[in-house]
Amino acid sequence: MRRLISILTAAFICLSLVSCGTGSNDNNVVKKTVDVSETNSESLMDSMTLEEKVGQILFVRCPESENMQKLMEKKPGGILMFQRDFDSLTKEQVIEKIEGFQSSVRIPLIIGVDEEGGTVVRVSANPNLAPEKYKSPQQIYKEGGMEAVIDNAREKSELLLSLGINMNLAPVADVSTNPDNYIYKRSFGQGYEETADFISQAVTAMRKTGISCVLKHFPGYGEVTGDSHKGSVYNEKSADAIRETDFLPFKAGIDAGASCVLVSHNIVNSLDSENPASLSPAIHEILRNELGFKGVIMTDDIAMGAVADVENVYVKAVNAGNDLLITTDYETAYNQILSAVQNGEISEKTLDEAVCHVLRLKNLVS
Repeated sequence: MRRLISILTAAFICLSLVSCGTGSNDNNVVKKTVDVSETNSESLMDSMTLEEKVGQILFVRCPESENMQKLMEKKPGGILMFQRDFDSLTKEQVIEKIEGFQSSVRIPLIIGVDEEGGTVVRVSANPNLAPEKYKSPQQIYKEGGMEAVIDNAREKSELLLSLGINMNLAPVADVSTNPDNYIYKRSFGQGYEETADFISQAVTAMRKTGISCVLKHFPGYGEVTGDSHKGSVYNEKSADAIRETDFLPFKAGIDAGASCVLVSHNIVNSLDSENPASLSPAIHEILRNELGFKGVIMTDDIAMGAVADVENVYVKAVNAGNDLLITTDYETAYNQILSAVQNGEISEKTLDEAVCHVLRLKNLVS
């Protein structure tokens, strides 16, 4: 495939590694030989220290270059890159940058971006990397129909993979038809069934290219006007209505084999009136048991205003059932989780299950 994908092709499927359970929705796109010679063919999980396991569940916003070495000492599971991380760089420089990230770790990294198109573009905002910013799926659909949307999903995936990016935090599975709603411009702009069809086809196209996709923002942003980047957002829709409508695109994406689901910080009163969805065990239980999702569950960015004042937020996120935590403050995240495991506030079983989901996504365990 592309240069980095060739580098990341692994012989791991031949190793005798720990099983994380049966069934998988993931793409297994992060592939790279990891030095486990010291384990004498024992499982990768058995070879990992507690500190390495804690690092693996952190999906860290890419820091300024002078702080990168400090981050790598924490052995994170992934790096989430933003527009500033691509500004003015050539394609060759981006490839070199990401290869540098990968070469500095024992366990390969998830390298992710939000390249939705429209108002959220990280890579195509740089004219050195794409001829123009990608349009939103909603706009492309209006101009060229579903075929054009799926062609665009494929094109975006191929561009990202060519740079060494193995995860796109897309497609947006939220449904909105009201331009006054916060999520409208990022949504498909159509009804529930039409959005479900878009999600199913987009996930299928992304999987065929070899990139990992992320359905967001479970359990559906809904027809709300608030923005959880700024503060708490409440969804007052009934549980029955959510199951009959908002879940449809997520179920379609899961059935199509989506790798990951991102959970919002919105408070959905009918499902859990006390916790944001990202910190709600009840909502994670629905995702696992009702919708049958077996892949990686991740939080929305924990730097967002909706959860900014939650005490022990990283501990609550792990105990709720998240496998990956998006964070900017990785020092606090790492120390809070490590301490919680050491004192029993987070069980080792809970941590191991999260790590196992992440390593399975990386194709490092069966």
